[in-house]
Amino acid sequence: MDDVDDVDDVGGEDEMPEQDRSDSTEAGRRARFGALPERVRPEDMVEERPATPRDPARDAYDPDEWLVRYGL
Repeated sequence: MDDVDDVDDVGGEDEMPEQDRSDSTEAGRRARFGALPERVRPEDMVEERPATPRDPARDAYDPDEWLVRYGL
């Protein structure tokens, strides 16, 4: 009769019951994702740098340069 009682315990001692497994899974999930990260302020998301002034010589028309580039 002792052999019949052992048949119910087919998995042995290594397997965890379903409830214990789900509890440990839930505890691991809560440890990893239990709290939201700190809020990032909009000021911290944007990098501000002063603009460089526009160089007026960059857009200046030079007829000699135009002639050298396109005419000769």
